[in-house]
Amino acid sequence: MKATEILSSEHRVIERVIAALESAADRLETGQPVRPGFFLEAADFIKGFADGCHHVKEEGVLFPAITASGLPQQGGPVGVMLMEHEQGRAFTRGMRAAAERLQAGESAAAGEVLANARGYAALLRQHIQKEDGVLFPMADQVIPAEQHETIFEGFETVEHEETGAGVHEKYLALAEKLETEAGLR
Repeated sequence: MKATEILSSEHRVIERVIAALESAADRLETGQPVRPGFFLEAADFIKGFADGCHHVKEEGVLFPAITASGLPQQGGPVGVMLMEHEQGRAFTRGMRAAAERLQAGESAAAGEVLANARGYAALLRQHIQKEDGVLFPMADQVIPAEQHETIFEGFETVEHEETGAGVHEKYLALAEKLETEAGLR
């Protein structure tokens, strides 16, 4: 398995949570009950898995290998992906802050929850398409075969040393919980 295939498989988990987030946002917008904690837990998943594990592998391991292999960071696809990671972080912070206010009884915060949840979902859907369809195939072409083991080792370091044992499983369980609560399972 290629390193990019590992990242693509993680995209499938992130897409499951995006679908749950969109479903919960639709319910909230139509006045159906959605507990604010749903959006807080979605923000936890995004921060811990999408950003804390997946994006760390990309930013700390894969992207440096891509740029070292000749694709520029500035003005190229890696730079765009990094910018979009930052946009995703801003949406997540906004969703968390608004969900905390909603949980504290500030009903007007629902609009902000919706805007940030939908903004994150739209951004990540197209971001994942670009990575899976453009950047990862480029990476597979430009990174020399002898460097792939080093990339795998870097991913292992992220998985076991930076995020800790059992973290992946914790977030997979949270993804399933969010899907179930959103009525997708």
